[in-house]
Amino acid sequence: MNRRETLKLLGVGALSGTALVAGCKPEDKKEVKTADPEFTYDRAKEELMREKELLAQEKFFSEAEMLTITILADIIIPKDEVSGSASEAKVPDFIEFIVKDMPSHQVPMRGGLRWLDIQCLNRFEKPFRECSDKQQIELIDMIAYPNKAKPEMSQGVAFFNRMRNLVASGFYTSEMGVADIGYAGNTPNQWNGVPEEVLKQYKVAYTEKELKECVKFDG
Repeated sequence: MNRRETLKLLGVGALSGTALVAGCKPEDKKEVKTADPEFTYDRAKEELMREKELLAQEKFFSEAEMLTITILADIIIPKDEVSGSASEAKVPDFIEFIVKDMPSHQVPMRGGLRWLDIQCLNRFEKPFRECSDKQQIELIDMIAYPNKAKPEMSQGVAFFNRMRNLVASGFYTSEMGVADIGYAGNTPNQWNGVPEEVLKQYKVAYTEKELKECVKFDG
């Protein structure tokens, strides 16, 4: 099973949203006005109120942290011949939304991002986002496989597991991710009844009324 197929099994289903924030300094913050979230599916009134409240909040992650999250997301789900990358599906925005909706993610995520930068500073004398692709993958390989990771990398392993789960959840609940899976939703069909060979095997048969009202064989 390849990486993309494996990630399809990791999604836990969560709401994807885009954060709207103020780009001003703390001393001259302005009131942030946000439009009601737009969805292509039914939402309960209470859910819409909650989502609007979260979207209006100030951004949790800094620009540098969001850049690192974007790089990590695209390492986990890169663009391929099937669909676009995680960042093209707006997964970083999803993660920004989720850490505000589920604050238990905030400390582990921020701590993990700092751990990543410290590791890179010690090894390559620059933060993760400024490292080369080769250097980034070199470090990710140390934490992406829990059974192979060294004990001293346990904090990084825990962070990357959380990051991978969030990326998979965000991607496979996005329009792009749903198309990647090939999920078509509930579609009407027609039941053609129990196959005739099965009926014969158990020596049963439909009545004329059942055949007329309930069952139609298409041959």
